[in-house]
Amino acid sequence: MKKAYVFPGQGSQFPGMGKELYEKYDKAKEMFEKANEILGFRISDIMFNGTEEELKQTKVTQPAIFLHSVILSELMGDDFKPDMVAGHSLGEFSALVAAGAMNFEDGLKLVSKRAMAMQKACELQESTMAAIIGMDQHSIIDICQNITKDGETVVPANFNNPQQIVISGTKKGIERSVEMMQAMGAKRAIVLNVSGAFHSPLMEPARVELQEAINETEIKEPICPVYQNATAEPATHPMDIKMNLISQLTSPVLWTQSVERMIADGAEEFIEVGPGNVLQGLVKKIHRKIKTSGIQTL
Repeated sequence: MKKAYVFPGQGSQFPGMGKELYEKYDKAKEMFEKANEILGFRISDIMFNGTEEELKQTKVTQPAIFLHSVILSELMGDDFKPDMVAGHSLGEFSALVAAGAMNFEDGLKLVSKRAMAMQKACELQESTMAAIIGMDQHSIIDICQNITKDGETVVPANFNNPQQIVISGTKKGIERSVEMMQAMGAKRAIVLNVSGAFHSPLMEPARVELQEAINETEIKEPICPVYQNATAEPATHPMDIKMNLISQLTSPVLWTQSVERMIADGAEEFIEVGPGNVLQGLVKKIHRKIKTSGIQTL
């Protein structure tokens, strides 16, 4: 049975995450302490004892989810035998480290740099995102294009499942899009509680900043294909992986397309590694009969 291991993105964090791993396993403790040293603050303390608000800070959230996922895959040892991997947005970095394309330290440094660069880009312009549920993809794309022609920026950012697409853009543009989509029959159109327009052209300053860091990072051939967000295609060549990783910040997350492609390539079971169960839910909405499970602790 071909197994696809998938890694969650921002939004899956919860207070107390990873604490049990730290207390039970020397290897986990060692990796958490290494992370505290690299980041220059004790992220482990915030993860284990912090409030939801503290965990929500981008500079904490992204490394925290990455750490939880990567430490779990490391602790699985020989049981971690993926035929393919993918990660949702930030989760792509966890997937690359778990599949051996990048080492733990480099992955964490990139994730930290990504979080800071995204935070800076968010501060340059008032922007946000909205989840659109129960509306066909072509209508959503049309509305986004029309509002962008009128001088705002709005783009589809996450193709999460056939019934849920997240759009991203300027605050005014998103508010107008939500009104229009509700009027045109979307089941729900909800502005999200996020501080910026992730996976949109408004992230260009962050992409430029991250590009340099990615280009300087050693990327090796992974142990299995990595299905990347920007293309929904399997990648194994280090140069392809780098290119797709660079374009990820300003490109939509093609999650539905990635899952469909993995199934077409033989995936029979999807295993989510890391906090929460968001991806299991999304996979089920894409293919009702596929087997899913999750690993949050050992």
